[in-house]
Amino acid sequence: MNRILIVDDELNMRLVLAAMLKKEGYEVTAAADGAEALRILEAGPVAAVVTDLKMPRVDGMELLDRASRQYPDIPVIIITAHGTVATAVEALKKGALDYITKPFELEELKNVVSKAIKTRNLKENELLLPPEDIERAGIIGASRSTREIFDAITRVAPTTTTILITGETGTGKELVAEAIHRNSPRKKNPLIKINCAAIAETLMESELFGYEKGAFTGAAITKPGRFELAHKGTLFLDEVGEIPRDMQVKLLRVLQEQEFERVGGLKTIRVDVRIIAATNRNLQQSVQEGSFREDLFYRLNVFPIAVPPLRERTDDILPLAEFFVEKFNRKLDLSVTGIAPAVMDMFLRYPWPGNIRELENLIERMMLLARTPLITADEVPPEFKAGLEAEALAEAAGDKKPFKDRMRTHMENAEKQMILQCLEESGGNVTRAAKLLGLSRKGLQLKMIKYNLRK
Repeated sequence: MNRILIVDDELNMRLVLAAMLKKEGYEVTAAADGAEALRILEAGPVAAVVTDLKMPRVDGMELLDRASRQYPDIPVIIITAHGTVATAVEALKKGALDYITKPFELEELKNVVSKAIKTRNLKENELLLPPEDIERAGIIGASRSTREIFDAITRVAPTTTTILITGETGTGKELVAEAIHRNSPRKKNPLIKINCAAIAETLMESELFGYEKGAFTGAAITKPGRFELAHKGTLFLDEVGEIPRDMQVKLLRVLQEQEFERVGGLKTIRVDVRIIAATNRNLQQSVQEGSFREDLFYRLNVFPIAVPPLRERTDDILPLAEFFVEKFNRKLDLSVTGIAPAVMDMFLRYPWPGNIRELENLIERMMLLARTPLITADEVPPEFKAGLEAEALAEAAGDKKPFKDRMRTHMENAEKQMILQCLEESGGNVTRAAKLLGLSRKGLQLKMIKYNLRK
């Protein structure tokens, strides 16, 4: 069923659009405004709606609003003039699948309508995997938040929908991306990962799109970019918020049209790539600050998945700890049997600013230090205990500052008291106090200046 409904108050535009789409093999129905379009939607099946924004009686925005509520499975494409792109972005917020700007080429219209038809077909034939059949890709946990993430993976993996994964550093965003790919129809094709924060601004374009031989000094061969390598597969854009603003325009074009040119090249390359992006930034705030394009944000944020920090899913701490003990027993050829209840109690009270990555590193360190098969409080590092103490003091004082700030203040206070104690024991002799502290004389002097202890 490939029936397209065109809605525009200009007869010539309806005729042009109808001719373009009929040429591509679509059945076309036309309406002069939103009111007529709603009657057509009520009368019979439609695969997609292509509508202008400004029309008499019922305009495109109202049509979108009503169609989204009454016919949520029918994708809506907005037509807009260059001067009203902001309005089109607002339409994306309200549920429009995509938009095209006047004047447009046949190829652009064909691409966006094709995407709409595929989206409609996927919704109609959506195959939801039972939870027990989900390939977890190393995601461990039993909390309600983790179950909700698995549910999101189950729903979105079979589709081609663009996904934005958000969460603090170390929460496992990359594992979520891997799980989506492994449970998708693209699982036999490549999952290409790129850390946008690790690439120099001057190299970003050639990394994403590749370059032709001789495009710049040192380009001795033609090299494909990550988009080409991910053809028929998935491209994972980690830390997408770090992409420079001038590159965001080019990324937006690829998301819209699935085509690009290599650096120094003239040939347009078409690709079929599913995009999964991730960030630890608040992209909506970045949009407000002007460092991230609003239209790109809404292109990426089609299906958002928020990964909560570990401190908000304490039910996951025990299964994660057990998993890491097994992992490091195999990796390090150890025979640790478990973690003492007192240590697990510490884990449950600690706020984990480094999230799962911090937990993993801590367990590896404690297993290497352990003298018995059971990890006890003796193996817990002093800075971890100091962090717990800082958290307890902050809670008692009602301190709302971020944990890292509280921890830094607590450690500095402890360091200052230790310096004072050693200076007292050495009778004020800086050289002897530095020796007691394991510092150089210069190092101690700098700390004394920092804490105003010179007198």
